[in-house]
Amino acid sequence: MEVVTFQSEVYREFSNKLDAINTRLTAKEKEPKEKWLDNQELMLMLKISKRTAQHYRDSGLISFSQVGNKIYYKLSDVEELLKAHYNKAFKK
Repeated sequence: MEVVTFQSEVYREFSNKLDAINTRLTAKEKEPKEKWLDNQELMLMLKISKRTAQHYRDSGLISFSQVGNKIYYKLSDVEELLKAHYNKAFKK
């Protein structure tokens, strides 16, 4: 085994850099894994009315969660809805 020695100043600088990296990694883990939109955000994003959003829910076009009177959508579900109704251009 090889022994490596550092000057105390170099060791402190190295230790501080490791702490900073660890802090960034820990903060990243605390970020939400999935982005959720409320009904208002969905309506603004898709430029649709409240009734159209309700139609999408009632017809099963989009999944949602409801807590009390508040409705939430996963951003990934909104993207899936758009991809499912994507029409590829046929003219080149």
